[in-house]
Amino acid sequence: MLDSTTRRKSILLFGGGFLLLFLFSLLHLSQGQAGYSIMTLLTEVWSVGRVQDVVVGLRLPRVVIGILAGGALAVAGVLLQTITKNPLASASTLGMNAGAHLFVIGSIVFFPGTLGSYPFLVAFLGAATAAILVMMLVGKAMEPVRVALTGMVVALLFSSVTGSLQLIFENETNGLFLWGAGTLVQLDWSGVQFAIGLILLGVIVALLNARSLDVLTLGEDVATSLGQPVARVKGLAWVSAILLAATTVSVVGPIGFVGLIAPHLVRMMGIKGHRAILLHSFLWGAILLIVADILARWIQPGQEIPVGAMTALIGGPWLMYLAYKTGRKHSRRQTKLGGNVVAAPFSLLVAGSVALALGVFLLSVSYGAGSFFSLQDWMDKAYLSPFVWQFRVPRIITAFVVGMLLAMCGVLLQGVLRNPLADPTVLGITSGGGAGAMVFLVLFPAASIQFLPFAAMIGATLSIAIILLVTWRSNWEPILLALMGVAVSAVGAAIIQIMVVKAKMGVAPALAWLAGSTYAKSWSELQIVFLMACITIPLGWLLVRKLDLLAFGDDVSTGLGMNVGKTRIMAIGLGVAMGAASVSVVGTIGFIGLLAPHAVRRLVGVEHRRLIPLSLLLGGILLVAADLVGRFILAPKEIPAGLVVAVLGTPYILYLLRKT
Repeated sequence: MLDSTTRRKSILLFGGGFLLLFLFSLLHLSQGQAGYSIMTLLTEVWSVGRVQDVVVGLRLPRVVIGILAGGALAVAGVLLQTITKNPLASASTLGMNAGAHLFVIGSIVFFPGTLGSYPFLVAFLGAATAAILVMMLVGKAMEPVRVALTGMVVALLFSSVTGSLQLIFENETNGLFLWGAGTLVQLDWSGVQFAIGLILLGVIVALLNARSLDVLTLGEDVATSLGQPVARVKGLAWVSAILLAATTVSVVGPIGFVGLIAPHLVRMMGIKGHRAILLHSFLWGAILLIVADILARWIQPGQEIPVGAMTALIGGPWLMYLAYKTGRKHSRRQTKLGGNVVAAPFSLLVAGSVALALGVFLLSVSYGAGSFFSLQDWMDKAYLSPFVWQFRVPRIITAFVVGMLLAMCGVLLQGVLRNPLADPTVLGITSGGGAGAMVFLVLFPAASIQFLPFAAMIGATLSIAIILLVTWRSNWEPILLALMGVAVSAVGAAIIQIMVVKAKMGVAPALAWLAGSTYAKSWSELQIVFLMACITIPLGWLLVRKLDLLAFGDDVSTGLGMNVGKTRIMAIGLGVAMGAASVSVVGTIGFIGLLAPHAVRRLVGVEHRRLIPLSLLLGGILLVAADLVGRFILAPKEIPAGLVVAVLGTPYILYLLRKT
């Protein structure tokens, strides 16, 4: 039982929070194209007329759905953090929002009648699928770091599939880009009417389960010994969390970080006991989402910035703080990258890789307009046509060179950080570079496009610098780096979304660029990445011996006369330059830098003199092959190569997380 002082403190905090929510709601109601002051609203809203129509018909439903959605996400966060014993758990970090989003988009595309009749059921099945998948992958132990990383990777997989569907079925999903980024826009009260009953049901079930959750925090063994049905308590909590997440996504889209921030704010206030935590979290979740929407509308008056992007921008630093605490607590330093060497001569592996690269290149050159060159086409030298050399050849060579750069970036980062999870995507280089490029394009539209790689490099450098500075005391521990990378990537993705909306980009071009596409790359764009490759790859090769030496640890390397800090700065700088150049040309393509080096280590081991050449070849092959698959699988429509790589590479990352 709570003592009177604690209860009085709880009541005062709740009253103060309620007052804040009321004031922010009034401020929110005053926002809009029709610039009514708060005093005008308070005096004229009671009379029939334009003010009442605008406020009651459009603005008030938006505020109410914001309160309901923010509260629902916060309560779901409390439940998930308790049953997984994971401070990083929320509907977004466990992939539930992404699962619901995927199922909604899939239903619109393949079963358009289903979504109209059963929108909540579709979203519920998606969220439940994601939750079950995460639990199956992490096992019974539910280790916090493993749960968080697995949930985030599952969310990435589902988001990649969703992006593919939106690009392939552009007409069917037209108009859903803003909803897919999270928005509170309401045209009437139908969304509120749909959501209010389901959200209240989920919250009531959670409150009725509150005492059992208090006991559960003592440990499952203690709870069982006290006669508590642990399985039923956890099952009810899962169902409530999925219910709340699914309802929210079906009305306002996938909004992240509210369910992560609000419960921690409440606990920092000293609120104890799940019943009080749930009530206070609902209140502060509502406040957070309303404030985020106010900021989103203030940034670009008259234009809708997705509130989901704003919550990510606010929540990214918070996730970094929580990730740092969690990573330090649960980290296990792994300094060996390892590799199972196949009994095959290195020269034979190189020759086979070159032959495979040539084969993929010729196959890709021969494909177009829904068919491959016939034998007669080859004999007639169709490959020499101006169309092929103007459009296909530069595109394919660009893909190969970008694949090489990303693979080399992965080799360097994994080598100097001794981190099997290091690659441009995981460490935020891709997202940061994309954010830098988008900011440049939007804020300096008249500037020469030649400066785009430098803008991407600045964004990528800032991202990796933040991550390395925060984690340097842990000697760049692998799990901590990965968690921090996820947080920084979320901020970068939010900036990109805001810039896309601000620039009024079309949905299809925006999605293609965000996913990473080699579409319509010309010889001029090839020059950028080719020049970068000619500069950075030879410089990276000069670090071969030092990378091998670093595998034995910093102490050994320093004892043998190597300047470890200087080597790390050089390698990371080269990696940032490679990743930024790639992003500036083809967008945010990821995981090549993770897949290629790991696959090659299984063939030749960890010696970088052998690892680098084969990784370069395999990186180029992977991206050219992904581009070909994206062009072929649903011709004449194209799937961006970045989405193909993400869909194929994510299962390997899940395997790697489970293994390590």
